[in-house]
Amino acid sequence: MGDTPDVFREFNMNKRGFEGGVELSALTPNMKGFEAAAELGVKEVAIFGAASETFSQTNINCSIEESMGRFQKVTEAALAQGIKVRGYVSCVLGCPYEGEVAPEKVVEVTKSLLEMGCFEVSLGDTIGVGTPGSTARLLEMIVQEVPPEKLAVHFHDTFGMAIANILVALDNGINVVDSSVSGLGGCPYAKGASGNVSTEDVVYLCEGLGIHTGVNMLKLLEAQAYIDDVLGRDTKSSVAMALKDAPYTETPQLDDRRRTA
Repeated sequence: MGDTPDVFREFNMNKRGFEGGVELSALTPNMKGFEAAAELGVKEVAIFGAASETFSQTNINCSIEESMGRFQKVTEAALAQGIKVRGYVSCVLGCPYEGEVAPEKVVEVTKSLLEMGCFEVSLGDTIGVGTPGSTARLLEMIVQEVPPEKLAVHFHDTFGMAIANILVALDNGINVVDSSVSGLGGCPYAKGASGNVSTEDVVYLCEGLGIHTGVNMLKLLEAQAYIDDVLGRDTKSSVAMALKDAPYTETPQLDDRRRTA
């Protein structure tokens, strides 16, 4: 994340950042990271813990307990400056080192992040091993202790289960979903893990459910094509692959309003 300041400056110089109405968020695992982000004028930062001890050590070089101490300092400093803090919990449905993760641990870490001042906590299936069954069991437990409006979900699509898992999350009252254009992303500490669920697929799911996202699919597909061309990669989006040779405006199940938004 060493080039984060350059990315933020590029957004702002082109008026696509704060002045352009886009809310940029920076990952800040410690005070050094937070201070650098604050100097850039960010309005939101994110702290990221884990429900797995081994992954916590590998990812941010400290135990879960130690990470909470670091996050507390970041949160206090951020809130004192009027900066919002979002929390992330990694490995909620499985760990590349420990295997299964106890749902009770996920609940514990989530509650700790909320208690220290996070406005929302994103539950991350970092290696993409979750299924609708395991997702339902976790969410049914956690929403008994945490209001669903305080939660988000973050699914990687390693086994192609991300969209099905998101549907389970929606059924449990969670309406914030992390995603990435064309399914970009991954995890350097989780061999074989794919990128995040693609934004194109999430938008298609929501629109099919009658949930109007306000996202322009045509623009989204333009961004997907551009970034995949720059990176020399094939898209991980099922929607983008399906529409590669068929214009989005010809998909029959979407009404005119959505097609031309």
